[in-house]
Amino acid sequence: MTVVIDKTISGPRHPEKANRPDSAILRKPDWIRVKAPGSREYLATREIVRAHNLHTVCEEAACPNIGECWSHRHATMMIMGDTCTRACAFCNVKTGLPGALDADEPKHVGQAVAQLGLAHVVITSVDRDDLPDGGAEHFARVIRAIRTASPTTSIEVLTPDFLRKDGAIEVVMAAAPDVFNHNLETVPRLYLTIRPGARYFASLRLLQRAKELAPQGFTKSGLMVGLGEKREEIMQVMDDLRAAGVDFLTIGQYLQPSRKHASIARFWTPDEFKALEATARAKGFLMVAASPLTRSSYHADTDFAALKSARRATQASDGA
Repeated sequence: MTVVIDKTISGPRHPEKANRPDSAILRKPDWIRVKAPGSREYLATREIVRAHNLHTVCEEAACPNIGECWSHRHATMMIMGDTCTRACAFCNVKTGLPGALDADEPKHVGQAVAQLGLAHVVITSVDRDDLPDGGAEHFARVIRAIRTASPTTSIEVLTPDFLRKDGAIEVVMAAAPDVFNHNLETVPRLYLTIRPGARYFASLRLLQRAKELAPQGFTKSGLMVGLGEKREEIMQVMDDLRAAGVDFLTIGQYLQPSRKHASIARFWTPDEFKALEATARAKGFLMVAASPLTRSSYHADTDFAALKSARRATQASDGA
């Protein structure tokens, strides 16, 4: 992931959204507010990321949890540059034609992970539809570099959908990440407007294939709410994910990056998130994280430990 502080972006960040009409940005409720970052630990994390010339989704996607996470040295690395080939209506990552892959990036990511002393790391990326394999081999190289530099660190990958990239998921899973994550993001009905470059059932099949390739590994996916979805549609997505063998579901509130992005239909309340979590657990997910500020990599380290414990408990119960 890339840090963009002190960097200037040539041209508009989202050229494909420039001609869209402005939409109102709803005032955030009290439960969505966070403290501005700036602690000593936050600054130290930022310096390590900068020193290795890396990008982070924390900054590129304007994550509201950056202050908390970076204060604990939990930076989510975004590989393969800071420019995405997709134009999702919800996303703050810069769009356009990406540059060439940095052959030294895997080594730099491994060094940064070791220097940060991470017990668990999340590696994500921009979409790279321009690459023949969608960047799958680059993901594999990053995984191997982390294992060399920091052998005890568990690795979670949050990948693109590798749409029409035959064999890509096999390459990633051959590198044996501890957790494979791919976010469905929203309900099928909203894909055309929110995630137009993706296909719901292709993403679902990607998660299913990851589980087929590594039955003992963990799979994970995430949803945003607040885009106009109905509760019944979320229930159906939960069922689809369980049918695909997904172990861990995250649900968080969509926050609108700018007036040119998809508008917020409403803010779901903390009690509604608790109800979604209870429903998801009843449907059989090993782990569920659901709150207004939940994001895919939020508390990923402690959640991974809880995920392993949940599986052990389930296996012990099944064997009783």
